[in-house]
Amino acid sequence: MQLDDLYRRVIIDHYKNPRNKGAFEDDAVTVNLNNPTCGDRISLQLKVEDGVVQDARFMGEGCSISMSSASMMTEAIKGKSMEQALDLADKFSKLMQGEQVDFDEYEDLEALSGVNKFPARIKCATLAWNALKKGINND
Repeated sequence: MQLDDLYRRVIIDHYKNPRNKGAFEDDAVTVNLNNPTCGDRISLQLKVEDGVVQDARFMGEGCSISMSSASMMTEAIKGKSMEQALDLADKFSKLMQGEQVDFDEYEDLEALSGVNKFPARIKCATLAWNALKKGINND
């Protein structure tokens, strides 16, 4: 199996079986963003306690890239300090710019590395990450 095939399978798995999809019933930091160029939209919720992302959920609609990226991101940031979550967001931005990045603890994110070959899809992949940055910086 080629690496591209493996990456496609990881993306489709997160799209068809999203992790952390849903909403919290009680208070959470909530950020709503959309990508008007393609119609993707996300509502990201973060449970932050003592500077640590205890839990994360998302709701939204969009393409397989945006929804799988949100699924992967919510998995990757759980248990991370806000600083570590922002560092992951920065690493993801570098990945989208074509830089070689190693996601030691959560390798599924590397499946999105091919998106940088399609500039119009980068906004899809970064939508959830932009919501994360906004949520942390406004918290």
